[in-house]
Amino acid sequence: MARQQTGRQQAGRKVVATNRRARHDYEIVETFECGMVLTGSEIKSIRAGQVQLKDAYAEIRGGEVWLNNVHVAPYRFSREGGHDPERSRKLLLHRREIARLTGKVKESGLTLIPLSVYLANGYAKVELGLAKGRRTVDKRHRIREREQLREMDRARQR
Repeated sequence: MARQQTGRQQAGRKVVATNRRARHDYEIVETFECGMVLTGSEIKSIRAGQVQLKDAYAEIRGGEVWLNNVHVAPYRFSREGGHDPERSRKLLLHRREIARLTGKVKESGLTLIPLSVYLANGYAKVELGLAKGRRTVDKRHRIREREQLREMDRARQR
């Protein structure tokens, strides 16, 4: 009998890390699935859950998409000096997707933010979001609306 999969691990997909600040600080317009170019010790470290997306972003350089400020901790059991934890990592997208992203980033002032890192069928993938920055006023307004909805739900439950 097959085990039931949890919400984090559906259809061969295991979420390793999420960028929780991204959906708070940015309005996500569109998402993309990207592969990552990694070394052996990096993929082992990611499988162990040793990755942080805080302050991470992606940029387009020379027709390629690069992921910056992602911290992949050195793998404990690898040889000395396994990999640089903060190095830029190349993301794998189709040429048409890169061209489309380039146009949107240049034209409308959007930015590329990694939303999550997950394992899909043995490969490390990044969910990349095309995002528009939120102002502080917008963030406060969203929080206020959320609190009002909670209060209304509590009042209905009584």
